[in-house]
Amino acid sequence: MGSACRELFAGTIAVDGKAEIGFTPPASAALWKLRLSRFVKPRLRLNGKQWNIDVSISLSSRCDDNRGTLTPVDNLHDGEIPAPLPTDSRPLSPRIIYTRHYNIGLFGLERLHPFDSRKFGRAWKLLRSRSGPTLTQAWVKPPRPVSDTELLGLHTDEYLRKLGNSSFVAQILEIPQLRWLPNWLLDRLVLRPMRWATMGTIIAAREALDHGLAVNLSGGYHHASPDYGHGFSVYADVALAIHELRRTGRLGERDKVVYVDLDAHQGNGVCRTFVNDSRVFIYDQYNAFNFPFDQRAQRRIDCDVQLAPGCHETDYLARLRTKLPPFLDAVTRAGEVKIEIYNAGTDIYSGDRLGGLNVSAAGVLERDGFVLEELIRRNLPTAVVLSGGYSRESYRMVADMVGLSLEAQRNVPVR
Repeated sequence: MGSACRELFAGTIAVDGKAEIGFTPPASAALWKLRLSRFVKPRLRLNGKQWNIDVSISLSSRCDDNRGTLTPVDNLHDGEIPAPLPTDSRPLSPRIIYTRHYNIGLFGLERLHPFDSRKFGRAWKLLRSRSGPTLTQAWVKPPRPVSDTELLGLHTDEYLRKLGNSSFVAQILEIPQLRWLPNWLLDRLVLRPMRWATMGTIIAAREALDHGLAVNLSGGYHHASPDYGHGFSVYADVALAIHELRRTGRLGERDKVVYVDLDAHQGNGVCRTFVNDSRVFIYDQYNAFNFPFDQRAQRRIDCDVQLAPGCHETDYLARLRTKLPPFLDAVTRAGEVKIEIYNAGTDIYSGDRLGGLNVSAAGVLERDGFVLEELIRRNLPTAVVLSGGYSRESYRMVADMVGLSLEAQRNVPVR
């Protein structure tokens, strides 16, 4: 092939000059990228000859350890692409998990933290005005908050007992003034809504396995771990959801889980929780010069995409498009992935008070659309949680993402 074809990492083949893969590119095209899926073995026509693209991706602690090769094939018709491998499937039927109990109100004291603790209800109201009956059909309402028994399946007894101390809770929530309030009041007005949201994440994981895609309109407390909470994260909802799936047999002991965290802050609690669990594969793309500065947790990330402060959306989306697909390909080729959990934090938004990145609202939506497309086309049942978002516009971006989810029309394997 000489210089006509060069290998790129990320499981992608770039071809200099014109190439055909089921279509004829414009004469002005100088570089064509042929994205490779695990179900289709693409072939291209180059210089009058058919070439079979064989991609082998080796799983490692990095997300860019990939190679691609070209092999001539003489018995194909021009432009022929083999059909995808057959799979048992059913229509994707998205589910939205929400209850009014998610919203936090504390006599206005919640405004001392930049997090909009009522954005869940605002997003829901906006979605009802936009989607109406479609939203109603997709709605799943949590029947109760997560119980103490369920919390003890992951969290230590000592940690849960400490939550009975107002000063300890105030430290986790980063609102020092709350230490003066009675603990029963903090529990009722702050911790209880978070327990409802934690149950919502557990339900979203179950619904994702049954219906392919589910969005919890809260959750994503990715700084919490079994014995520690900070950064407005009290309960480790994502880890609890995975634990409950394994406990109830929905996940087998060897089944793998993919966790994609695109909140602006590194999800150190998730990393610490699964530090010794090789069945959970973590992709984290975040502002490396922002809270929580947890180097020990960083070492657990399988695909660690660190961003500079002020990273513009062009660079942000380019990194995502380059890094995420090969990571997903590597993990899925290594073995059965049963579920994916996507942390869709909106604090990458340029107007966010804490994220420190520079992505427009349209860029946030483009990110969400790309991630959902990559996950769905790989037939990965996906549960989405909201995590951070510290702007008054956050609820609108959440509603936009949920709108994309409701419009998803793809097939997923029967599980």
